[in-house]
Amino acid sequence: MPTVTALRRVAATRYVTPLREGGSMPGLVEADDDGLYVVKFRGAGQGPRALAAEIVAGELARALGLPVPEQVLADIDPALGRAEPDPEIQELVAASAGTNLGVDFLPGALPYAPGAGCDPTPELAADVVWLDAFTTNVDRTAQNPNLLVWHGRMWLIDHGAALYLQHAGLRPLEQARRPFPQIAEHVLLPCAGSIAEADARLAPLVDVALLEEIVGLVPVDWLAGADPADYVEYLARRLDAPRGFVEEAERARGA
Repeated sequence: MPTVTALRRVAATRYVTPLREGGSMPGLVEADDDGLYVVKFRGAGQGPRALAAEIVAGELARALGLPVPEQVLADIDPALGRAEPDPEIQELVAASAGTNLGVDFLPGALPYAPGAGCDPTPELAADVVWLDAFTTNVDRTAQNPNLLVWHGRMWLIDHGAALYLQHAGLRPLEQARRPFPQIAEHVLLPCAGSIAEADARLAPLVDVALLEEIVGLVPVDWLAGADPADYVEYLARRLDAPRGFVEEAERARGA
């Protein structure tokens, strides 16, 4: 069965540069381990629950053997932003004092583009579609793939849009079986193999114990008062047979 490793904790020592992509205003930050991390700030407009989704979906992907850059807990001193000339960045860093999410920076990585020479195998594409359907990730489309190509390999990034129902409060009994038609827009669907076969590979690897470990990695305050048990129950119920999200993905694939 998959194993889950506790996230390392680092302290940010230098704000290098803003990465003005998307609405979360991430920044490239150097830490006390001499590493460079793309930091997702808890004070950004999307709120700390987006960081919770990053950990849950990202670490679930890692547990299933999918390529995801390392995620760490990054401690931010509000003084870090004082040298920045942009007042918006100053305010963001000041509002994000404490624990934030850091994602290992992949230097020289390029955005994934279908047909550009680094398409995944049908099996890998199907596994990614399965993961995103399972975690209701609405943000892996042709317009915004959230995939990088680094050292000849495709990497999954930016899972903050997963578990989108959490922002209005997760209600597992009511929501777990809700349709997810957005999977039809998935960027890898055209090159994916059988989602049913991906389900046969991956679903047996996920049980309540694994979900509890992964949700347990999320700092409690990032859930903004939500019960961690609701996240575990919501995902566990999505795995109940028959799994509608698998059938939806197969229909969208034209199978």
